[in-house]
Parts: sequence; structure tokens; C-alpha cells
Amino acid sequence: MEPSDIDLSGRVAFVTGGGGGIGRAIALCMADMGADIAIIEAVPERCDQVAEMVAARGRKALCIPGNVMDVETLQNAVATAADTFGRLDILINNAGGVTRRDFLDLKEKNWRRHIDINLVSNLAATQAAVPVMIEGGRGGSIINVTSIEASRAAPGYAVYAACKAGVNNLTRTLALELGEHGIRVNAIAPDYTITPGTRGQFTGPVDESKWYQPSEAQMDAVRRRIPAGRAGIDEECGRVAVFLASPMASYVNGTIIPVDGGTWASSGWVRDRNETWILPPEVID
Repeated sequence: MEPSDIDLSGRVAFVTGGGGGIGRAIALCMADMGADIAIIEAVPERCDQVAEMVAARGRKALCIPGNVMDVETLQNAVATAADTFGRLDILINNAGGVTRRDFLDLKEKNWRRHIDINLVSNLAATQAAVPVMIEGGRGGSIINVTSIEASRAAPGYAVYAACKAGVNNLTRTLALELGEHGIRVNAIAPDYTITPGTRGQFTGPVDESKWYQPSEAQMDAVRRRIPAGRAGIDEECGRVAVFLASPMASYVNGTIIPVDGGTWASSGWVRDRNETWILPPEVID
């Protein structure tokens, strides 16, 4: 194995929702490894912010303000990236979103919005990017950002979880369909990760000084249920995405990798106040 096996120099990555959180972290990690970056982002101020950060790493950036729930806008953005850079090697289907609400309280517009942002955007970007990859003749890597909620019951998140389950299946199915073209399709499945969204900042440039700070009780609850003892950091998803996009993962295809500190493995086990792992409904206190 050589250091060059993780090198992405000369490659172009397109990231949906690349202006904040996991998407931004993936974009910047890939720029660190030499890739030029194109993103589509709904918050315009974050486009300029990411472009500056990519440029500071010595890479080229193309940032397109736009809503991924508009299929035409998203597919045009992919085409613009391919035309600008003359190639497209990596697609990161990161854009997504969720609001917790009981299923019976959802209106049609609510679940259609969940489907559009979490599943349809994935379909649209992939269908636009794959012909470019095939035409380039160099293969490619598609990395979908799903969730561990795709693999377990998720009360309050029924439509979101169903969409992410669809992304999981799409990942495996396209791995088979596109393998003959040298295009690998994999996914990462985070759990609770610190991002602008999970800290309550939904507008403007990413600014940690504006983030909501969880209480000690909330932080303790996170520590109890995540084996790693803390929330995830967006860059940790970025590192795994770099691996999946790189030559190091040349034989990795159709996989879904949890990036969750062990939450999926715990399957409901939590720490009690004596630091003993228990399976509720045992008494925690």
C-alpha cells in the first residue's frame, strides 16, 4: 500500500447539500486529498464559504445555489459541474432532512417533502451523473449518505426512515447494475452527528457561535446510548467517504458502513448510571 492509494488528485467530486454539516465535511476532506469540488447548496451564503475553504486547500471549487428538491435544477447542476471541469468522478448524495412528527400527524405535503429531499434527490443526481462517468471511461464512485434509521424502527421518523431504507436498497442494486462500468456504489450510515442543523442553525454561513448548546443532561443521554460515549463529528463521515472514493476501496462495492460510534451495534442497549450496559425496560436510574 502506498500513500497515493488515498490520493484523489485530478478527480472531481459533486456533493449535494455540500454547504454545511456532513456534506461540507465530505467536500473539504476530499479537497484535502486533492479533489476539485462542485456542490449544490440551498443556503447561498454557504456556497461562497465553502468555495473559499476549498480554494484555501489549493483546489478548484464550483458552488451552485439551488434546491435539490427541484429535479431539473439538480440535474442541470450536475451537468454544469461536468462541463466546467470536463469530468465527474465522485458523486456524494448527501442532501437530506427530517422533522420529528408522529406519522398520523403528517400531512401529504410533509411526507412528499421528506421523499423529495431524501430519496428523489438521490435518484435525480445519480441518473444525471452516471452517464457522465460512463462516457469518461474511468469508472467512478457514488457514495450515498443514509442513516442507521434505515435499518431499525424509527418512531417519529417513519417517512424519513422509509426513504433511507430505499437509499440502502438503491445502493446495493446500483452496485450490481453499474459494476460493469467500473462505478462503485456504497453508503455511509451516520447516527447523531454534530452539524449546523442538529445545533439549530439553518440559515446563513456556518457559524458555530450561533449554535444551540445542549444541556449536561442531554449530553449525558447521548453518552449513555452511543458506545463511543459522544456524538459524531461531521469530519468523521468525511474520512470514511474519502476512503470509499479512493483507490484503497477499489474492491468495496454495495456496502453500507455505519459511522455511528457503535450505536447500530448496541441495538437498544444503553448505559445506566453505574456505567453498566442494560437493555431497557430495566431501570436506568
